[in-house]
Amino acid sequence: MSKTLVLIDALNLVRRIFAIESNQENITSVNNTAQRVSSAAIKLLRLTSASHAVAVFDGNESWRYHYYDKYKATRKPMPATLSENMQIIEQSFEQCGIPVYKPEHDEADDIIATLATKAATANVNVVIISTDKGFLPHLTQNIRLYDYFQKTWIDKEQVEIKFGVNQNQLTELWAMAGDKTNDIPGIAGIGLKTAQKLLGEYGKFEFILNSNSLKPSEKKKIQTGIDDFIKSKNLVTLRTDIHLGFNLQDLRIKR
Repeated sequence: MSKTLVLIDALNLVRRIFAIESNQENITSVNNTAQRVSSAAIKLLRLTSASHAVAVFDGNESWRYHYYDKYKATRKPMPATLSENMQIIEQSFEQCGIPVYKPEHDEADDIIATLATKAATANVNVVIISTDKGFLPHLTQNIRLYDYFQKTWIDKEQVEIKFGVNQNQLTELWAMAGDKTNDIPGIAGIGLKTAQKLLGEYGKFEFILNSNSLKPSEKKKIQTGIDDFIKSKNLVTLRTDIHLGFNLQDLRIKR
């Protein structure tokens, strides 16, 4: 029997469910969210025929915040009612038989990318539950992405249609054009369309940088923005080498 590991980007799921609550300052909103999270988790386990699963939360102040002090600087903080009662949400996962993992400092995205990569290497089927585009570069035959809210599977063809580049060019696209949702700068003056065009013509940033056929204005922006490109690419690239301290057996669903 093949194994299927479901990796839930917990706060990505929870915060979107919590957002529909009209009165977010009342503990009732947390209890309602916990019930909806539990219902979502059960549906996802059935949909994927999961044998193993884990709900991964964010740790505090990951390495990205120290590497770049403006990282996610404009993002709204989690509502206090939710953050102060997160144990209720955690219990909603655990009551469905899904273990919860809370790293000390690492971001959920890096933990999930690490787990997905290791599991896929061991021929385990992996399903990531998230709306975060950062996982898209990691899609393979064994690693799939499911958007619970749109009820859709995301594949390579959809990636290319949506972003206008090949899957293996995504991190360089975001490093060039920046990512406003996470306050990642990119190269000043190089927007999304220009980045798409240049990557379409040259394939890789290295080839763009070394080209003698760029417009003078583009050449100047590219050369001036090398440091920002490197910084941005480091920020948008998910780590797959984090030491976790547990194995697949620890993530077996407790029916």
